[in-house]
Amino acid sequence: MENQATLTLAKELISRPSITPDDKGCQELIAQYLEPLGFKAESMKFEEVDNLWISHGSSEHGPCLVFAGHTDVVPTGPAEKWSHPPFQPTLSEGKLFGRGAADMKTSIAAMTQAAHEFVAQFPHHKGKLALLITSDEEGPSIHGTVKVCEVLKDRQERLDYCVVGEPSCSQHLGDTIKNGRRGSLSGKLTIIGKQGHVAYPHLAKNPIHLAAPAIAELVQEEWDQGNDFFPPTSMQISNYHAGTGATNVIPDQAVLDFNFRFSTESTPDSLKKRVLAILDKHHLNYDIQWTLSGEPFLTAPAELSQAAIHAIKSITGITPTLSTTGGTSDGRFIAKICPQVIEFGPCNATIHQIDEHIALTDIEPLKNIYLSIMKQLLL
Repeated sequence: MENQATLTLAKELISRPSITPDDKGCQELIAQYLEPLGFKAESMKFEEVDNLWISHGSSEHGPCLVFAGHTDVVPTGPAEKWSHPPFQPTLSEGKLFGRGAADMKTSIAAMTQAAHEFVAQFPHHKGKLALLITSDEEGPSIHGTVKVCEVLKDRQERLDYCVVGEPSCSQHLGDTIKNGRRGSLSGKLTIIGKQGHVAYPHLAKNPIHLAAPAIAELVQEEWDQGNDFFPPTSMQISNYHAGTGATNVIPDQAVLDFNFRFSTESTPDSLKKRVLAILDKHHLNYDIQWTLSGEPFLTAPAELSQAAIHAIKSITGITPTLSTTGGTSDGRFIAKICPQVIEFGPCNATIHQIDEHIALTDIEPLKNIYLSIMKQLLL
């Protein structure tokens, strides 16, 4: 039965233990399902990462609409703590249980089934319909979507709209569309002091004491005020290491890990300069290493978000909120080559948790929302 096709495909995907960066044949399953309808599948493997670019139609005759997602999942944690084996998809209490049920194999199943139904019904649709699938989203994200986007850019393929199937909703399917994400900038700060005996502090330099005033200023700083789409930039210290383990030794260094989740009101360079200015103001001897995981992106309300809002309202009765909260996603790579990128998928309450699940009543509506977006933009 067609109304079971999405669930059947989701169960098939969940049953494959595709812990990042392993795909375990998920992408091959998708390709085999769509190729008989005329989809052209292209496997792009970089290092140990499998990627799939599969498309139907031509962007010479209309817009290119892409649905993007990942087949890799995070580790299960202790399997014995799960109510059901994590890679044995289980229907119970009106829910589908399994690792990846919410993040994001059900979304993959929904977009695949929607694409199947759309092309079966409208084989001569305008434009191009494509799926971009990777097995490197939950890991370092070095050889996945970012590499595929580089290939597409090099061969001048045009992308007009992209829906990333990340679990975006909080309470009910349809309540949230992500139309952007904050950037992520991390720093590892080493404050250098001088080791000595606690009884002779004048012969040492305690890096913990030296760093304290600067840390206080950093955490109290207002980096920006955000804007209509982004909350203010936030800085959080995640780790602070110092000491030899002995209670009578002043350590020679203290190491802090911190992270900025930043809005479009700030840039990596502006944040770096302001941090260094505060450290220099306190005359610290330090070393700092920076890691930029992703820059912020924002899609202002336009055709894609309008199509998604219309689809969600007509199918669920809910008017979604546009939001930029949450962590980073592969949308940050796609946004560099695609002007309109949004994220929409199921509820995210159980992602990365023991007993991850999705409500059975959300599965078919999710597929129908994706299908509606295809019809609005490619017919």
